Amino acid sequence: MSYIPLSGLSLRDIEYVVAVDDLRNFSRAAERCGVSQGGLSEQVRKLEALLGVVLFERSRRHVAPTPDGARLIALGRDVLAAARAMIEAARVQTGPLAGLLRIGVIATLGPYYVPDLLPLLRGTYPQLRLQLTDSLTDTMLGMLRHDALDMVFAALPVSGDGFTCAPLFDEPFVAAFPAEHPLARRQPLAMADLNGPDLLLLEDGHCLRDQALALCGMSPRHARQRLATSLEMLWHMIGAGEGYSLIPRLALRNRQAWQELITLTPLPGASRTIGLVWRASDPRGAAFAEFARFLREHTPDGCTPAALPPHAGSDNA
Repeated sequence: MSYIPLSGLSLRDIEYVVAVDDLRNFSRAAERCGVSQGGLSEQVRKLEALLGVVLFERSRRHVAPTPDGARLIALGRDVLAAARAMIEAARVQTGPLAGLLRIGVIATLGPYYVPDLLPLLRGTYPQLRLQLTDSLTDTMLGMLRHDALDMVFAALPVSGDGFTCAPLFDEPFVAAFPAEHPLARRQPLAMADLNGPDLLLLEDGHCLRDQALALCGMSPRHARQRLATSLEMLWHMIGAGEGYSLIPRLALRNRQAWQELITLTPLPGASRTIGLVWRASDPRGAAFAEFARFLREHTPDGCTPAALPPHAGSDNA
């Protein structure tokens, strides 16, 4: 096999290839990388020529890695992760919470927690620049694992090895009913009362769906099939009289216009724990743990600081 000098390999070219593999589209990959599609395609072709391997099978409607491409792209991801780890290790000496921090927030928390969080962070961490993403838990944990995010705000526990989890606060649930629903007037209300055909849920993939099913003691196969795509859509369905659901406490802010349509009932003992998750291998772990302590001290109104586990900061198994 002919010798390939390392000087011919560019981290930027590897980044292009990984972006194409992630998005399976050259145009969107170029947009993510901030270059023209033609420029990105040309660099990918040059890398293929250098390696002597066709990395992608291409057609007008289809882009997918070849078997050899999949193997080499996986190695490329490791190279990028090692390069970023080198940069992150250097940051530890000069202020790990300065510069860009890529944060993921679950979709049922982000719009209700982030607006109050941002002014707090600007005042306390003036050198910090944030890149925020909101999506489903599994999607963002995958991004975290592949070094596309630095940390994730998620409902604990989360699944998967190699993560460190720091609980931040417990967010209560309330039951939200159409104003004329029979359960809206039931006092006291028990969780078992919600195990009925009118329970509305988010689509599969939302952790809030699984939490609602577990709290109500309902099997997924017995759950109602009329599902909402988002928490906002779920709220509108309740207001339209379609059924009732569990709503996180922070999502109740600025809902005064709905008071005549929706009745809210507290559910003692029903809550979810919001925590901060990062890679256990991240050299900024100590700084992230301190960041979590800061956030725990600034728990949002209506929530309570989460109880710390006996061995706080250990890996999530």
